[in-house]
Amino acid sequence: MAGIRLVNVKKQYPNGFVAIENMSVDIADKEFVVLVGPSGCAKSTALKMIAGLEEITSGEMYIGDRLVNDVAPKDREIAMVFQSYALYPHMTIYDNIAFGLKMRKTPKDEIDKRVRDASEILGLDQLLDRKPKQLSGGQRQRVALGRAIVRQPKVFLFDEPLSNLDAKLRVKMRTEIKSLQHRLQTTVVYVTHDQVEAMTMGSTIVVLESGDIQQVGSPLELYSFPTNRFVAGFIGSPSMNFMNCSIAEKNGDLFADIGAFQARIPEDKAAKVREHGGQEFIFGIRPEDIRKRRDKKENYAEEHIKAEVMMIEPLGKEMFVNLSADDVHFLAIIGANFPLKMNEKVELTLNMDKIHLFEKEGEMKSVADTPKNAAAQKPLRTEENPEGEM
Repeated sequence: MAGIRLVNVKKQYPNGFVAIENMSVDIADKEFVVLVGPSGCAKSTALKMIAGLEEITSGEMYIGDRLVNDVAPKDREIAMVFQSYALYPHMTIYDNIAFGLKMRKTPKDEIDKRVRDASEILGLDQLLDRKPKQLSGGQRQRVALGRAIVRQPKVFLFDEPLSNLDAKLRVKMRTEIKSLQHRLQTTVVYVTHDQVEAMTMGSTIVVLESGDIQQVGSPLELYSFPTNRFVAGFIGSPSMNFMNCSIAEKNGDLFADIGAFQARIPEDKAAKVREHGGQEFIFGIRPEDIRKRRDKKENYAEEHIKAEVMMIEPLGKEMFVNLSADDVHFLAIIGANFPLKMNEKVELTLNMDKIHLFEKEGEMKSVADTPKNAAAQKPLRTEENPEGEM
């Protein structure tokens, strides 16, 4: 197997459009890395450059210790699984899985062994005589995986492979792909626009926006310590609440003044706000860190918010509750054991240890948090650098 290294990679098209300005990232051997971002952020372009399907304008691309800028896709020892299954409808499942090996003139005995080994891993061994039209969507996706597995590549590349499946099947296939990677102990680069998919699958996530790396880290690091407002808003479902706020000082304490309410900023975060020196920020709080006041717990603010219930979305054991407080709109996740009604007035409190403050302009960097991987392009973990330190 092998790691992947991109060094100052740029992609510019003939019409002058720059999809990726300068991308540098290390992907360790046997790592499951997810490239995630909104549509148009160039995540698929980055994947295609790794595969050799898109030429690199400048910079260097390594697979293992080998510079592959000018290496043809078929010689890069990678296998790619696309969004469409790309199966041959007139061929049996056996022949679909074996096709690439036949084209490489692999001996028949070796082809048969690899196909049957892969089909057993994927639970396709009873379906090898069928045609693709006789299979479900999930089974077809397994065939696409089998076709990649039999090549025994150094790196697996996935380009939004689950987007054509229904919600329940996507959850099942996420588990299967992650389990497969653990079993094969191979390097995986996986592209998706679905941040839930990214959070549940990747050991490391690379967040992209407009071709730029915004942050690299584990799912928990990105969720708890977003480096800027973009990452904070993109990672987490439902999204973080954002509100304009100013800083007020009373009796030596700093308060976030949202207009509808004020809440004291914990001293460790207040120290960073003082160091920054600004007075106007964007206040961020995740919906799950807002509670009804009678459900108050440790670290939740003594100050409370008086809000009106605008909309309720019941989800079984909990509810998404859209609220308004003096024209400040936000979302809270509240346990279903607290029945609420439309237009009801409620009192809420915030977990102030979980608040975020971001700059209002420019890159909108985090002010009150110090993530372990504060640099957007921090190196990933490797055997020589297990903690991913700079």
